Amino acid sequence: MRPRFKVILTSVVGFLVIAAAAVAAPVWWSQWGRDPLHQGFVPVAGQTGSRILANIVYDPFTDKEQNGAYASGDLLVHYQTPLIDGNDVFMEFKTGEFTNIKHWQVQTWGERKFSWVNGQLVQQWEFTGDWKPVPFSVDKDGPGWEPVYHGVLTSAALVVPGFGGTIWKLDRDTGAVLGHFNPFPAVDPNTYAVGPLSADKQGNIYYNVMQLDTSGNDPWAVDVPNSWLVKVTVGGQARAVPWSTLVPGAPAPTDKCIWRYSTTSLPWPVLGADGTPAPPISLTCGSQRPPVNTAPAIGADGTIYNISRASFDDYYGYLIAINKDLTPKWASSMRNRFHDGCGTPFLPATGAVGGCRAGTPFGVSPPDGLPGSGRVLDDSTSAPVVAPDGSIYYGAYTRYNYAQGHLMRWSSTGQYLDTAAPWGGFQFGWDVTPAIFSFTAANGTSTFAVITKENHYGDVGSYCNDAKICPPDRTANNPAYPEEYFMSSLTPDLQINWRWQNTNTMSCQRNADGSLSCTSDHPFGFEWCVNAPAIDVNGTVFSNSEDGNLYEIDRNGHLVNLVFTNLAIGAAYTPLSIGPDGKIYTQNDGRMFVIGN
Repeated sequence: MRPRFKVILTSVVGFLVIAAAAVAAPVWWSQWGRDPLHQGFVPVAGQTGSRILANIVYDPFTDKEQNGAYASGDLLVHYQTPLIDGNDVFMEFKTGEFTNIKHWQVQTWGERKFSWVNGQLVQQWEFTGDWKPVPFSVDKDGPGWEPVYHGVLTSAALVVPGFGGTIWKLDRDTGAVLGHFNPFPAVDPNTYAVGPLSADKQGNIYYNVMQLDTSGNDPWAVDVPNSWLVKVTVGGQARAVPWSTLVPGAPAPTDKCIWRYSTTSLPWPVLGADGTPAPPISLTCGSQRPPVNTAPAIGADGTIYNISRASFDDYYGYLIAINKDLTPKWASSMRNRFHDGCGTPFLPATGAVGGCRAGTPFGVSPPDGLPGSGRVLDDSTSAPVVAPDGSIYYGAYTRYNYAQGHLMRWSSTGQYLDTAAPWGGFQFGWDVTPAIFSFTAANGTSTFAVITKENHYGDVGSYCNDAKICPPDRTANNPAYPEEYFMSSLTPDLQINWRWQNTNTMSCQRNADGSLSCTSDHPFGFEWCVNAPAIDVNGTVFSNSEDGNLYEIDRNGHLVNLVFTNLAIGAAYTPLSIGPDGKIYTQNDGRMFVIGN
């Protein structure tokens, strides 16, 4: 689902010690993006059959979640990746009650284990947890889509987030509690574990924690009191490192940060008397903190890669690298990295309807008259990906290119690799953790491809929310850059290898008797609702779409198969995974579908 647009207004260690193995055995699909690198790749062939082998409801509230003026029929919920090892599958579930999207905290989250028994996926146990997400936010920074509840699977246990920034360690076989870890002096109800948990090769757990100030009416209207990166070792040592120590060079919380021009000054950018862009509005930066839905990545050398943003200004985002001892290694800003704004093929012509103000210099971004910046939104589940050469990718948000965002790349030493000439980054990055396929090229050299969705959204306007200035129908107003939806393979330096376009126009739903009812109502195709695609050993890409289909695309960009699950639905983005036997675990409308031969 394309992003909803918002306007920004202005350690002590405590733990329960348990027995732990000194060396962790590898787990098949253990976490977000499968492994600590988040590459989404498996060394087996995915099953490309069309049989639905299992259909399991994990969210019973989807009908209610789509109701109301804010949701408008869309399912604005992020869900966990199915975690897999051997014949065992671990998946979140929700119980409790649901009133409306603005009060999602009344629900209850937990984890269920399933195992394959005689060809059936059979529930073995369930654990009802105490984790609560951060509260809803609509007009200020913070999430407007339900945040993700996401554990991590190690050789020793299943670990899931808990209340007050804690985590629970569960026995994989029985679901019994092995440990409850709190890295803080006490349990604080205003402290939240945010984003998926991650684990390194040894089984150490890493996750982000945020504290909110709930003394007023809206915790998102004030600065966060504290944030932390937490590490819990295999042996049960829990340590919380203040976030303020991890982003060297970032503006101080009370500093002024550049934001954007006023909405009363459209079209953008505003120009001075000399024809150069005028200074935009500035506001108090607020503290650097983690976004709500990001999973840390861990490189082969143990470096932890994470994402940070200013509390009051999402234009000030950073990729941060952290040493194994949790000291800062480097921080690289996402500001002023792109050159694909005014006058480029990605926007209507300057001076035309939907384009930048007449006379605008070439390449600047409309909101601030500067080179474009990668923005970090709390509704995004984008996470860092560590490539085989040690470089790091991250999908950032940008509004000015039809809300598509940009895919960014850094070296392992923190240098921004501005190699997607001449634009500075690939023109899509919104809410996606790309996958990596390594292979040997025709010349015998080892290389890799970056696999990502590429949604060219319609009905959003070129850079603003005023239909007179930025008409939402870009197919008519910018026919050179129409509404289209692709799965794309990129070179390491973000050039296009191939694209496969979704041209399906049919919205379908499965009836009680198994038949389908369909209506042709998507003339430009459906957007890809995957936020973390999966790739098998042959380079076959597996991805889910808002049309309700699982798509299987080969390494050369040709469709292998598609399988309809249950319902065409506008949805927040969901991941999928591949089992050790090649079965595909995908999601649709609050259900986990297993598809294979």
